[in-house]
Amino acid sequence: MKSKRHKKILELIQKQVISTQEELAMALRKEGVRVTQATVSRDIKELGLVKVPIGKDLYKYASPHEVTVSESRLAFMLKEFVLKYDYSNNLIVLRTPPGNAQAVASHLDNAQWEEVIGTVAGDDTILLVIKPEEAVPKVLSRIESYLE
Repeated sequence: MKSKRHKKILELIQKQVISTQEELAMALRKEGVRVTQATVSRDIKELGLVKVPIGKDLYKYASPHEVTVSESRLAFMLKEFVLKYDYSNNLIVLRTPPGNAQAVASHLDNAQWEEVIGTVAGDDTILLVIKPEEAVPKVLSRIESYLE
């Protein structure tokens, strides 16, 4: 029952703008799922749902997998923490102060740049894998624009 309810919740928040627990509970009831607000609250926590902005002072529930990083946050992370970079073939290496590579890599992953097929982060180094190799200059240009 719980897994079906969780699946229905994820389906609903993708199709509709749902901003409150009560709205989610009502949407579930319309779908024939009997729930209380307390159950919905637990489900939100278990699914790791987050509220994302959709306009001026408006928010909706979203799956963490749907959340993309904001342009301003990515710009801040790159400008603040990328010390230098280099590339070879289809690989770009970014250097950060110790302890910051994973946070920057996470923001890059969430930015979902189509040319970046993955990142690997250590303590102070990030490896970006670019596909196709011809896209490396485009990605480097994008990174440089954030560093200016």
